[in-house]
Amino acid sequence: MAHRKAELLQALTKVRAHAARLEAALDPAHAAVTGKAVWVGPAAREFVGELTGRRSRLRTLTQRIVEELEAQVQAIP
Repeated sequence: MAHRKAELLQALTKVRAHAARLEAALDPAHAAVTGKAVWVGPAAREFVGELTGRRSRLRTLTQRIVEELEAQVQAIP
C-alpha cells in the first residue's frame, strides 16, 4: 500500500503541473480577443462566447482530474 500511495503522489505532482498548463492554454487567445476591440461584430461575439465557455470547461475538467486523483491518494491509509 505504501508503494501505491507513493506512486499516486508522484503522479499527482505531475498531473497538477500538466493541469496548470492546460488551464492556461486558452488564456493568450482569450486575452487577445477580449483585451481590445481587435475583432467586432456578431461573429466575434459568438467566437468569444464559445472560447470563454471552452476555457471554463477545460479548467473545470482539469480540476476534476486533480480532485479525483487526490481522492484516490487520500483513500489509501
